[in-house]
Amino acid sequence: MSAEKGSAFLLKIGNGGAPPGYATIAGMRTTQMSVNGEAVNVTSKESGGWRELLSGAGVRSVSVAASGIFTGSVAEGRLKSNALGGLVDDYELSFESGERMRGRFLVTRLDYAGDYNGERTYTLALESSGAVAAA
Repeated sequence: MSAEKGSAFLLKIGNGGAPPGYATIAGMRTTQMSVNGEAVNVTSKESGGWRELLSGAGVRSVSVAASGIFTGSVAEGRLKSNALGGLVDDYELSFESGERMRGRFLVTRLDYAGDYNGERTYTLALESSGAVAAA
């Protein structure tokens, strides 16, 4: 597996269509994804003193965090509307290798900041709602 450029790790938002088209959320400088899972412990006396977990059980989720420079793009406007409306929408994570992950996410945090004589920046957090799958 070869190294990949972080600049090619993109977050895209759906356009509301069926099937959705995706647009890159412009101005992002950093993107981070975490796959989370809860373990279901099925350890018993027969486990020989070792913990045993039930495969395929528990709750899985994907969390996304990103930050960047505000550009006022249509995709950023849709993201902001979703945050204000508490709406779940289609998002895509794409990687330099061409691999993509798609799912429905809720914007759980959207922060804007700006310094005098500097650019306006934002940070955001998304939490998955339903399955996230390779596309």
